Amino acid sequence: MSPFSIDDTMTSYPKPRVVISRCIEFDSCRWNGLKISSDAVKLLKPFAEFIPICPEVEIGLGVPRAPVRVIATKGILSLIQAETGADLTSRMQQFCSSFLDSLPEIDAFILKERSPSCGVKSVKVYPGMGKAGPAHSKGTGFFAQEVLHRFPEVPVEDEGRLTNYEIREHFLTRIFTLARFRDAMARRTARVLVDFHTRNKLLLMAYSQKGLKILGVIVANSGRKKVDELFSEYARHLRASLLAPPAPGPSANVLMHALGYVSKEMSPREKDFFLDSLRKYRARRVPLSVPIAILRSLIARFDENYLAAQSFFDPFPEELIQVSDSGKGRELWR
Repeated sequence: MSPFSIDDTMTSYPKPRVVISRCIEFDSCRWNGLKISSDAVKLLKPFAEFIPICPEVEIGLGVPRAPVRVIATKGILSLIQAETGADLTSRMQQFCSSFLDSLPEIDAFILKERSPSCGVKSVKVYPGMGKAGPAHSKGTGFFAQEVLHRFPEVPVEDEGRLTNYEIREHFLTRIFTLARFRDAMARRTARVLVDFHTRNKLLLMAYSQKGLKILGVIVANSGRKKVDELFSEYARHLRASLLAPPAPGPSANVLMHALGYVSKEMSPREKDFFLDSLRKYRARRVPLSVPIAILRSLIARFDENYLAAQSFFDPFPEELIQVSDSGKGRELWR
């Protein structure tokens, strides 16, 4: 018998708390006075709690403003406004520390790509302040570097990478899972943790078999530890388990596992149709959402409450599903 009732299967989506570069869909505060458009952020706005920030404006630079550069001198990086010669390194470092120290618990960061302050990667690093000459290497913006240092297991993406379908799906799955766990922490009992783990079991199975095993042991020993220690340990391993995107093999295995709950009720034609979609997914001819959609219809048809409660089948609001893709493919994962 399923441990869930019909009412329990209704999906709840606590809002992820996301720090975002203010120039992305929030304010015209780029160095040239423009605002950056992002379809992913535009869709996410009603479903997330955003904390917009522009580090360059926060340290006193105006809009528009002379652009700043990351400059390497004898291996030491500085943030310089080349046109004025102003060295902004210390001011930026002080802002990063004070702002990040003041944050509540955060589920994600979305930062402006290639920005000398917010760029996560591919930020141009120059050998000097002169106008002539190309960048000699690429690195990370000053604010982004501090974010990555302080929040190594929190999802951090730029708006450019979120145009890739697989990266976007992975990012959304992570941030809504972490938001659900933060909601569970607010209620903080051993029973709440058991319920969270049960509802996310198939999702964790797809992401990391090792992580699922570790988290299962933590939950099994929940009666032997103080609740704060229990949640802290679970949180650490949960974030680690969600770091890498799930591969087609483990996700397909989860779908086959789930199929066992409804297969006895299916006709041979229905089963063949589902297995054909699964083969296409393994061959990367269709996205994961295709076999999931088929299985979801079967879950609803046969009132399979255990599967209906699993976050694997709807890890984030369906309004955020976009079929568009940048077409840049796997190189964005690097």
